[in-house]
Amino acid sequence: GLVGAELRWRACTMKYRQLGRSGLTVSEIGFGAWGIGGRTDGLTSYGDTDDRTSLLALAQALDSGISFFDTSAAYGNGHSEELIGIAFGHKRDHVVIATKAGYTSWNQAPDFSETAIIASVEASLARLRSDYIDLLQLHNPPLEALRSTDLQAALGTLKTAGKIRSWGVSVKSPAEGVEALTVFGAPVVQANFNMMDVRAVTDGLLDEVLRHGAGFIGRTPLCFGFLSGTITRETKFAAGDHRSGWPRAQLDNWIDGAAELLSATESQPGMEGVQSALRFCLSFKALSTVIPGILAPSEAEQNARASDLGPLACATLHRVLEINRQRQFFVR
Repeated sequence: GLVGAELRWRACTMKYRQLGRSGLTVSEIGFGAWGIGGRTDGLTSYGDTDDRTSLLALAQALDSGISFFDTSAAYGNGHSEELIGIAFGHKRDHVVIATKAGYTSWNQAPDFSETAIIASVEASLARLRSDYIDLLQLHNPPLEALRSTDLQAALGTLKTAGKIRSWGVSVKSPAEGVEALTVFGAPVVQANFNMMDVRAVTDGLLDEVLRHGAGFIGRTPLCFGFLSGTITRETKFAAGDHRSGWPRAQLDNWIDGAAELLSATESQPGMEGVQSALRFCLSFKALSTVIPGILAPSEAEQNARASDLGPLACATLHRVLEINRQRQFFVR
């Protein structure tokens, strides 16, 4: 009844943060929309999805206070953007939409030319049912692409025309994020950041974000779902799921590492583990928003609640960082 609904609403009071100097305000828990794009060729997705469930997840996210939605032209070859357009085209001012340009699909070479970026934005706007994109991110660009005056001109043209409000760079590694900030003055950077990948801390990216007054979007906060603690050696991934392409030794390392980290944060596998992993990211003031992949309404609600729980205790945070000093989470 109404009381239950009111209690649920009060149970996930979302907090909001500034996205650096972009002028955008975003929910500190966002929505990573790679998965809802559905299956793409090869091992480049999380497998098949159901559009009805994806649309319910988007609606639940907004109801739970999530206002930041991160997608790309390449996710589902544009299908992720189409779903976001269906969900929010009629309530565009309620959401902050970030998409990416450079890749239009995973089986084609990226193109960061001025012409390609402008064409990509026009196609994204049509799929998103919008006349503007809040944040356009260059999708894993090589650093020489960022040096191109044509690319800088394209971003300026799009901004002047009101087609993008701000721009940023989604980088392959935190070290590249430092260069995007220091050499190219990117106002927003997106990089991997989670309890098994703390390079954003150790490589100095978060320090540079603060120094430049930039926005930082934390990607893969659940380390592809492993930090939920629910993936075991018996887990079978769906057809097309990129995780089935990782070496067995890497998967086992993440499974064991997640168990150690959940123990350090005194979290049970499942919802508690997920919320602790998100709260780890929220514990850093350089972070603007964190974008767990969301596939179902229940995930949207559980993720949003991490905002209400707040940052991890300092002692817990130090335990997590200490485990990272002693343990290598990437199999070289």
